[in-house]
Amino acid sequence: MHSLEKEVSYKTINTYSTLNEHTENTKNIWVCFHGLGYLSKYFINYFQDLDQEKNYIIAPQAPSKYYQGKSFKYVGASWLTKENTMLETQNVLKYLDAVYANENLQNSLNKLILFGFSQGVSVGLRWVAHRKINCKAILIHSGGIPKELTAADFTFLSENTKVYLIYGKQDEYINEERIQAEKLLAEKLFGKRINIMSFDGKHIVNTTLIAKIAKELSESN
Repeated sequence: MHSLEKEVSYKTINTYSTLNEHTENTKNIWVCFHGLGYLSKYFINYFQDLDQEKNYIIAPQAPSKYYQGKSFKYVGASWLTKENTMLETQNVLKYLDAVYANENLQNSLNKLILFGFSQGVSVGLRWVAHRKINCKAILIHSGGIPKELTAADFTFLSENTKVYLIYGKQDEYINEERIQAEKLLAEKLFGKRINIMSFDGKHIVNTTLIAKIAKELSESN
């Protein structure tokens, strides 16, 4: 006897979180991809100190939820694993397409900022590359750039699109060799668009740098 792994297609529903309101005064629309173990409704709080009038925040929710630790009290989520990665990537991209359509982001590309933290970096960059989503800026924060992506995947971006590579000097998940490799890859993919920013800290979301970049991008409209 032998087992078979089959596929089935079905409709599913997922949530996402927003912060502030999208009005005529909005300068930046952020699509923020959380890292492993987060839920979007909590992750979005990292952006609560940004100017509410100028910044509208959207935080998609990774679909795979699980209990963290042995107490079964706290819930986290994961975007992808090494299991059926290609299939799951397509599911995630379709979900993000639905968020994109629901928020009418196609009409606000000049305000759009893509932000990824940790595991959220790979998801955000794959979405931008596969769907050719032009945007005002891309923030790559403490996460790895997918190795399959090439410079050709991003030629559609405007020459005015700014790309930021942000990492903590004491990040416990990377070493100097990894940092240099990510810098080289980022420069290869994005060329002169890339801005590399480091800070004294571990694997955390740096709200100070986010606020600084948000202010700069608000003024560039």
